[in-house]
Amino acid sequence: MSAHCQLAGATPAFGNNISHSHRRTSRRFDPNVQHKRYWLPSEGRHVRLTLSARAIKTVDRIGVEAAVARIRARGGRV
Repeated sequence: MSAHCQLAGATPAFGNNISHSHRRTSRRFDPNVQHKRYWLPSEGRHVRLTLSARAIKTVDRIGVEAAVARIRARGGRV
């Protein structure tokens, strides 16, 4: 599963693990990405979106139609 949010654009961030001896090794901070299925009334079908937890709350607030419009405006495929 790609750790990329279709709506918010959240992608992995990179940093370091720092041990007790202060030795650094690289690590990756993945966003909390979930697959969520929504009913899209205007097209009469379900759409499956890959969204971060924050973006799921955004869809709840603005509605699925507006969210899909934003994703398509960014050049995303739904």
